Amino acid sequence: MPEHHAAEPAAETTTGPAPGPATEPAAESAPLAFLELLARGAPAEEYERPGRPDGSPAADRARLLALRVRSELEGRRRREAELTALFATAHDLAGVRELDDVLRAIVQRARSLLGTEVAYMTINDPEAGDTYMRVTEGSVSAHFQQLRLGMGEGLGGLVAQTARPYVTDDYMRDERFLHTRNIDSGVGDEGLVAILGVPLMLGREVIGVLFAADRRPRVFDREQVALLASFAAHAAVAIDTARLLAETREAMAELEAANAIIRDRSAAIERSSEVHDRLTELVLRGGGVDDVAAAVSEVLDGDVEFAQLPEGGGSTPARAVERSRRDGHAVRDGDAWVAAVSAGGELLGALVLRGHRELDPTDQRTLERAAMVTSLLLLARRSAGEAEQRVRGELLDDLLDAADRDPRLLRERAARLGADLDVPHVVLAARLDTDGGTGRRETTDRQRLWSAASHLAATRRGLAAAREGGTVLLLPLAGGEGTGEHGVPGDPGGTARQVAAQLGAAVHASVTVGASPPVPAPAADPAAVAAACDEARRCLDTLRLLGRFGEGAGAGDLGFLGLLLADGRDVEGFVHRILGPLLEYDERRGTDLVGTLEAYFASGSSPARTKDVLHVHVNTVAQRLERVGRLLGSDWQCPERALEVQLALRLYRMSAAVAR
Repeated sequence: MPEHHAAEPAAETTTGPAPGPATEPAAESAPLAFLELLARGAPAEEYERPGRPDGSPAADRARLLALRVRSELEGRRRREAELTALFATAHDLAGVRELDDVLRAIVQRARSLLGTEVAYMTINDPEAGDTYMRVTEGSVSAHFQQLRLGMGEGLGGLVAQTARPYVTDDYMRDERFLHTRNIDSGVGDEGLVAILGVPLMLGREVIGVLFAADRRPRVFDREQVALLASFAAHAAVAIDTARLLAETREAMAELEAANAIIRDRSAAIERSSEVHDRLTELVLRGGGVDDVAAAVSEVLDGDVEFAQLPEGGGSTPARAVERSRRDGHAVRDGDAWVAAVSAGGELLGALVLRGHRELDPTDQRTLERAAMVTSLLLLARRSAGEAEQRVRGELLDDLLDAADRDPRLLRERAARLGADLDVPHVVLAARLDTDGGTGRRETTDRQRLWSAASHLAATRRGLAAAREGGTVLLLPLAGGEGTGEHGVPGDPGGTARQVAAQLGAAVHASVTVGASPPVPAPAADPAAVAAACDEARRCLDTLRLLGRFGEGAGAGDLGFLGLLLADGRDVEGFVHRILGPLLEYDERRGTDLVGTLEAYFASGSSPARTKDVLHVHVNTVAQRLERVGRLLGSDWQCPERALEVQLALRLYRMSAAVAR
């Protein structure tokens, strides 16, 4: 070439500047210009702009070399960025960050380095047999973020199934994949077009897929596929590391829990052994229920008390006691634990532990064992006391059957039993409301009732005896000397109701109880005890005939029937119970409501005829009857009440006539 330019000097002279001097400076300036572009990192388009040195082979060659150098530099910068990102990801893994944070960082870096608009990761679900979205970056569609892909469905499902990377520059038009409405709608909502997916591998197992995607057509080259695969490898390592760490932590937690259980069990066994030794010692040396409660309180570090009759008031919850008796285990009731003390189906009481809202199984069994020992002690004490109960029964039999007994001897025998027969008592006749029957069942029922009644009589300083298929009790009334804190209410009917409830709870069956009038001093007048027993039996039989099973009552609670049943025929008391409010009102106000009531019944309960008898207006009769209703109660005209009221009116007039 240079020779070709020197052979034509004359032609160039006539038409313009000579070629040699004109082109040589341009050829020399071309490398410099391209070096300037390389130095400032100009885009490839500037190498082709008009005005750049060109036209000569040297300039073209310089431009091509510059572009090659630029491409090499770009590749090196890209590889440096990729290595930096991979090193950062490895650093994240070495730092043992949270798994979600590591996976999110991997997806973010993959999106940044590949320059895609969206990157995301799915994880396989072996139980469901599909793969689900775990992490997304750049996604805006909620539907897309919640997608689940079946194995072999869509690009991701195919990658998860085949363990090979797949790429498409236009997903919707690519027929290589199994399109489903769910996947296509999710991809469509996100607006994705070009998608690259690589598998997450653990050994030969695919655990998920890592994706990079654009919302426009794009071709992913091999380097980009390899880069995304590198990130996928890191993600798989992160997942496996997290799984191993989780398994390690779980194993450590299980070991710690096992050690804690072993320590607790060892301590519990020691406590249980201590309780067993102490309870055994208590039984051998004849300790009582309070000693058992104290020992268990010390071992369980709480406050244990024995409640004898939870249904009698007290602080022991009756429902919890019944549940414990039925289940055979200690039960929690609020901040307390309750263990029923029972034997042979009979509830003897309960051990109540306070101060422990939670109780481990070993301590719970300790409380249950203490309840069992308590029941054994009570049974032993009962066996020792059965002789005393028989003596009590014999004393009551003598009072009922031998009216000529020496009062002094009766008092001495009663004193040895802790009873005082010189204070007012009430006689109670009790019967178990069972279906009857013969043989062993009936005998057992009677024995249970007698045992419960004897126990109740002993605790209340009274007497009890089995009589004629039932049980008879002689209990002191409140207010008499010697009744102490266990004295019963002074009302015989109230006493009968209370005893019916207590005996029914003790034997877990319905018990009906009839009461006598008060017996002032049984030792001084044994015949009065026998008469009172007869009246108590009549009350009991009447209650059963009326179908009032499981109740307790005295003659005073049975209305006119009680008047007929009572030996004393307390007419004045009956009249006062029925008409007392009317009599008091007439006396205070100077009215005659009693006379109005007599005229009303005599007129066939007709207000119109009553006003003629009384010579008043019918409205006056209505007002007086309304006042009667307020004083006697709204049910005073019911058949049963009306009969009692009429009988009381007759007896009142008869008593008044006799008094005159």
